[in-house]
Amino acid sequence: MRRLWALTRRNIKLYFKDKGMFFTSLITPVILLVLYITFLSNVYEDIFLGMLSGVGITVPDKLVQGCVGGQLVSSILAVSSVTVAFCSNLLMVQDKVTGARRDLTMTPVNSTVLALSYSLAAFLSTIIVCLIAAVICMIYLAAVGWYLTAADVLALILDVILLTLFGTALSSVVNFPLSTSGQGSAVGTIISAGYGFLCGAYMPISSFSDGLRNVIMFLPGTYGTSLLRNHALSGVFAELESLGISTEVMTGIRDSIDCNLYFFDNNVSQGVMYLVLVVAILLCAGIYALMNAAAARKRIK
Repeated sequence: MRRLWALTRRNIKLYFKDKGMFFTSLITPVILLVLYITFLSNVYEDIFLGMLSGVGITVPDKLVQGCVGGQLVSSILAVSSVTVAFCSNLLMVQDKVTGARRDLTMTPVNSTVLALSYSLAAFLSTIIVCLIAAVICMIYLAAVGWYLTAADVLALILDVILLTLFGTALSSVVNFPLSTSGQGSAVGTIISAGYGFLCGAYMPISSFSDGLRNVIMFLPGTYGTSLLRNHALSGVFAELESLGISTEVMTGIRDSIDCNLYFFDNNVSQGVMYLVLVVAILLCAGIYALMNAAAARKRIK
């Protein structure tokens, strides 16, 4: 445990000391924040008001902004939890490039401990960044329209932790075979650019075609985004229901922003969403362990 903690601390320090790596990991949440506030907030507001136009009930501006803000917060946290993990986990690639990993494998440090230290450091580094992003998002919600309960906040934090674990496990599998800085940068760029679309953070999955939507429903990140949506907007939905909004209209709103997910027309419960995330984390962690075991056997031969 002492060696594991020493290596983990070393990896965390290197991540935060490398300004290029650290600021690269912050690009996605910053871009998302600017993008939503500058361009998409008005679009989401118009869509939300359009869905309520025929109900004959006046909705307070604060409630409308709370709904738009909840979508913004859930999108930022959903994307950052995974993309930041890929950036922070690039240290295992960097160590190969500099030869540090070769030096570490020549020491009495067990290869399992070394592999675990990379993932543990990536998780801790990512969760620090994401929790800071969560605090900023909460401040934003407090400014535009706060409807969260203490339970909602705790649920959001749990969702961020699970998505960070998923992002760390997935990035460990993807980054493990990489051996050059160019490969690492290419993977990081692809993930940063494409993951937000695949998980429904940039555009609701409900707006996609049936075929594409069914394919995306096989991706675990989709369920993480939906969980964040549900918990970020739980208070807003409760307030809308208290105003007398019908169940039919509420279902339409939930469907339009992916709070309700349908796997081949079957509604997916939040319990199943959590199960999918946990299974995906364990599966990726198992694959990462097998890859390291195979690499260790190859070095022995």
